[in-house]
Amino acid sequence: MLLSDDVLRTMIDQMPTIVWSCRPDGSAEFVNQRWLDYTGLSIEEAVGWGWQATVHPEDLGRTTETWLRIVASEEPGEEEARVRRFDGEYRWFLFRAVPVRDERGKVIRWYGTSTDIEDRKQAEEKLRQDERELRRITDAIAQPIGVLAPDGSTFYANQMGLDYTGLSLEDIKADDLAAEILHPDDLERVRDERQRGLSGGESFQVEQRVRHKDGQYRWFLGRFNPLRDDEGRIIRWYATGIDIEERKQAEERVKKENVALREEIDHSSMFEEIVGSSQALGKVLAQAAKVAPMDSTVLILGETGTGKELIARAIHKQSKRSGRAFIRVDCAAIPTPLIASELFGHEKGAFTGALQRHLGRFELADGGTIFLDEIGELPAETQSALLRVLQEREFERVGGSQPIFVDVRVLAATNRDLKAAVTAGTFREDLFYRLNVFPIQVPSLRQRADDIPPLVEYLIDRYAKKAGKKIRKIEKKTLELFQTYKWPGNVRELQNVVERGVILCDGETFSVDETWLKNESPQEASSLSASASRLLRLDEDQERKMIEAALAESKGRVAGPFGAAGKLGIPRQTLESKIVNLGINKNRFKFA
Repeated sequence: MLLSDDVLRTMIDQMPTIVWSCRPDGSAEFVNQRWLDYTGLSIEEAVGWGWQATVHPEDLGRTTETWLRIVASEEPGEEEARVRRFDGEYRWFLFRAVPVRDERGKVIRWYGTSTDIEDRKQAEEKLRQDERELRRITDAIAQPIGVLAPDGSTFYANQMGLDYTGLSLEDIKADDLAAEILHPDDLERVRDERQRGLSGGESFQVEQRVRHKDGQYRWFLGRFNPLRDDEGRIIRWYATGIDIEERKQAEERVKKENVALREEIDHSSMFEEIVGSSQALGKVLAQAAKVAPMDSTVLILGETGTGKELIARAIHKQSKRSGRAFIRVDCAAIPTPLIASELFGHEKGAFTGALQRHLGRFELADGGTIFLDEIGELPAETQSALLRVLQEREFERVGGSQPIFVDVRVLAATNRDLKAAVTAGTFREDLFYRLNVFPIQVPSLRQRADDIPPLVEYLIDRYAKKAGKKIRKIEKKTLELFQTYKWPGNVRELQNVVERGVILCDGETFSVDETWLKNESPQEASSLSASASRLLRLDEDQERKMIEAALAESKGRVAGPFGAAGKLGIPRQTLESKIVNLGINKNRFKFA
């Protein structure tokens, strides 16, 4: 049954939506009662082009232009504009129009609706205000921040990012942005990693070198986090950049240091083979081989110059961490005020002179091994921090508050009697037991006298090649002297003596002056031991006087059998550290 025009008109007037129709030229021919009630106009005022009186003056020109363009195209279209209500208030409406055609396809009428979208427009304006506020906040952050579309294209960067690259907001939206700002060597890798991360839909990070506006590149860690709508769809990505140039430089230094050390050990150092076949040495090597595959903490004990560091390197090289860093720290050579910073790093501004963040040795050793030589020289406050690392695997940088977690195997060494130090209260008992999980006692050279002949042959061959000499045999008297000498400086002293002998050797027979090697009498040895013990009990002024007296007697020399360290009965590294801490100028004793 067909409805009459009056019935149809009544139905349209009762609809809760504004409905209207226009002639083919775009002039209105009908509006429903809802439209009249809303605007307060009469039908006579509304038809034709009278509807324009209800459109906000700021929107009228744009709305009329859009409407005429839709009419000319004879295709459906839409536009948004503010419309005046009968009480003078304007609200946003969405106008939609579709053409009606006759059997020949000619447009004979336009039908349209007007939908109130004020709430949506207010929400959009609120979102724009929030985004403007967010941009002001992000512009104040001293870290590059970017906003990406779901496909990874950039459409916003904060002021820090713009200032760093020297680009404008329009520049960062370019399709070739990556090629513009990334290091050429990183471009392909970064594109692949980013694409995989974007496709995965989860947070990810990429390390990349980014060009500064001055043309220099710095390493940044880019972190990408997705933002999802209520239905779980990614609507944008937020990206932040953290400057890691210092960390990368530190990693490169460590890499170079380790390469150099491995080359030195593999090609020139006597300790790659650890020359000798004595029972005492064999026991040590067997212990090292058993503990190497584990992650246990090892405490290597022995006199100075016995090769404790080389045992530590052998353990590292045979461990599952052999492909990662081996970081050596001489605890006795670092001034007390700096040792915490050296081990655990410091934040910018942590103390006077801390102009930038500094990564400590533990961070550099993450995933690898750290060797703490002369562990007995650690000050009390640093012992507490080290205990925390051993127990919790975490620490804080000097001046920092955030815990840093590390996966580091700890190897330590000392020539001191740590049990005696614990009794004396200079070394923490709990730290001692944490370190003493697997102790290895390295024998002195006099305890492995059978190894002296092969060691001497090895060293002569090594130094002769460096000097371009051919030495075919060893004087019997010299070899006997080597085997009867007590070697207080152990293998290190043997190396020095052999190197000096090779330098002075003019023929094919190696020999040394017997005055170079003078065994101490029991009384002298006792005196040295007493001297070292007394030094530990002195106050600072007395300690300085005792050290200066030993330096004066040795003409400023610290190491060697006739050096001040030997006279005081303490390790060379310990004496060097004390000289620095006490501000002693050892050079002034050379010509005294």
